[in-house]
Amino acid sequence: MRKQIAFVLAYLELNLSAAMEYRVAFISQTVGMVLNDGMMLVFWWMFFQRFPLVGGWKLTDVVRLWAIVAVSFGLGSGVFGNCMRLAPMIARGQLDYYLTLPKDALLHTLVSRMSTSAWGDVLFGVIAFLAAGSLTPVRVALFVMLALMSCAIFVAFNVIVGSIAFWFGNAETLSSQATSAIVSFATFPGGIFQGWVKVLTFTLIPAAMLGHVPVDQLRNPSPLPVLGVAAFAAGIVLLAVTVFRLGLRQYQSGNLVQLQG
Repeated sequence: MRKQIAFVLAYLELNLSAAMEYRVAFISQTVGMVLNDGMMLVFWWMFFQRFPLVGGWKLTDVVRLWAIVAVSFGLGSGVFGNCMRLAPMIARGQLDYYLTLPKDALLHTLVSRMSTSAWGDVLFGVIAFLAAGSLTPVRVALFVMLALMSCAIFVAFNVIVGSIAFWFGNAETLSSQATSAIVSFATFPGGIFQGWVKVLTFTLIPAAMLGHVPVDQLRNPSPLPVLGVAAFAAGIVLLAVTVFRLGLRQYQSGNLVQLQG
């Protein structure tokens, strides 16, 4: 485990160093993403001026929701940047390079790319969490733990939907729509979902485990639900690894030849 963590951190340092070669672009993309996310909170602020309570959720709950989803999305696409590109990579035979190396193919594939704008999401999430107020050491520690669990759920979910390409060829559209769906569901107050839609957010599109349940725990901490999120995160990560490895048995090399001058 230590070697795997060291490997991820080494790639993160390398990707950040490469991004900082174009410092102005990196900073502008980061700031642009913070402003983009901030505009959505302005919308919610205006909405809650008219409707102070939505499904039992207040404005501070939605701010914390956006905070935890933004941090988990940012870390997921920043550290494991290829998680949302897995489907086209499989369809185009671009896993060949990673399969020839001694490191775990899935982990190496995920960490070999970084989305620079993702760090704007992380920064925005931290700012939003601080802005929500009512900070205590317990709540801060809980936010960090839940954000890491949510990040694991987000990355694993994308690996699972991306791995569909092993069996069905080009699944880029399906993968992209699934990612959009989980983020969209996760950034709306959990109290508005009822019936089969609520069941959907706990199962096929686990937006509730990504955002709604963590926010409930930031509001009213309880050990059992936190352990439930941790167990779900561990389970979906294990499922993602299993699905990817099963898919590798179906993988056909792209026979890519790269010419370097």
